[in-house]
Amino acid sequence: MLGDLIAASHVVTLEQIPDLVAKHAAKVGWLDVQIYLADLQQVILCRLAGYASGSGEGTEPASDVVRMEGTLAGRAFQTGGIVAGTTSETGQWWVPMLDGTERLGVLRATAAPGTEMDAQAAQDLRNLGGLVALMVVSKRGVSDTYARLVRRRRMNIAAEMEWRVMPPRTFATGRVLISAVMEPAYEVSGDVFDYALAEETVHLALFDAMGHDTAAGLTANLALAASRNHRRQNCGILQIAEAVEQALAKQFDASRFATGILAELNAATGVLTWTSLGHPLPVIIRKGRTALPLSCSPSPPMGTDLGVPPTLCRDQLEPGDRLLLYTDGITEARDRKGQEFGLESFTDFLIQHHADGLPVPETLRRLIRRHLTYHDGRLDDDATVLLLEWSGPTPYRPARVEALAGLPEHTTPATALPTPWTTPGTDAG
Repeated sequence: MLGDLIAASHVVTLEQIPDLVAKHAAKVGWLDVQIYLADLQQVILCRLAGYASGSGEGTEPASDVVRMEGTLAGRAFQTGGIVAGTTSETGQWWVPMLDGTERLGVLRATAAPGTEMDAQAAQDLRNLGGLVALMVVSKRGVSDTYARLVRRRRMNIAAEMEWRVMPPRTFATGRVLISAVMEPAYEVSGDVFDYALAEETVHLALFDAMGHDTAAGLTANLALAASRNHRRQNCGILQIAEAVEQALAKQFDASRFATGILAELNAATGVLTWTSLGHPLPVIIRKGRTALPLSCSPSPPMGTDLGVPPTLCRDQLEPGDRLLLYTDGITEARDRKGQEFGLESFTDFLIQHHADGLPVPETLRRLIRRHLTYHDGRLDDDATVLLLEWSGPTPYRPARVEALAGLPEHTTPATALPTPWTTPGTDAG
């Protein structure tokens, strides 16, 4: 069935995917498969309706919108596990849809009468969820239908630029897990995050451009483009910082600037090399219970044309450390009484939810919901968090990575694939 679905998917549009999936799934006993995609803020799940929309005969009617909190569909999205329907929905299952470790939404599948939900059936559903996620990702880049579906209100021009240039919000290997969140999702202007891997090096960047307008978005986009351009020429952090400085100063004549963090992690050794350019300093959460702010000599923001070179700093991560990069919008925003959210509240929240064992992407999703509630749903500045967890010299086993990222269980082989840091035949942890 999956092979036939792949063969039929190459020349379809996003709008044709629901009917195509439902048709092929029905051949193997899964009736009326429905696709639900998470909105931009991951608050609700929105049904991607096909041309033959609606539920099949004898199946539960499909709602167009399902809330993330307090629902079975939401639980499947949040935990990464397959969730059974209620007593009145016997034979119905909610299945996570993931592109790698990026959470897209869930499938709702109804088993044909007499179908048993054994281990093989569960794995078939996981495989179907993964394939549908890949199909959606392959079509969404050229689909305005997708953009309209996952947006629940008007987006400003700066946010339109930012969301198109940033990498997926979650990525994981045996060595590192990276996850990020950003608000206000529809009015973000000057924040952008970035990450990339090149053999054993993990590159991280976070920029916060001055202002809250379209010009801030242009500044942030230029900073990100200059950073990537020189990083891909194998330049070091200080060279990248200088390139961003020159690009902004040349374009805006020192009238616009951006603060930022540029960092490189050696994923084999845990050595973190970084610099702060007028930006809040990173924090390490160690052993799941202690927040350790890093320190480095301050350097001016990029684009100021002050001629002050940045300082390169180095720190040694320990196995299991979580590195936090963030913008001041997450710590300095105030509630109606003038009270700041603060760095301590920020790190305490992450420590508590680490103890609860939640997947990292779900922890960050709940953090940003908590942050919005604290500020009565209205932020006056962009708030962005980028979190990286390092495994240590020994890569995590697949089950550990799955738990951290919120993947369905048992979706990867029992042994890790060879990497630049291990040789075939050795224990990968």
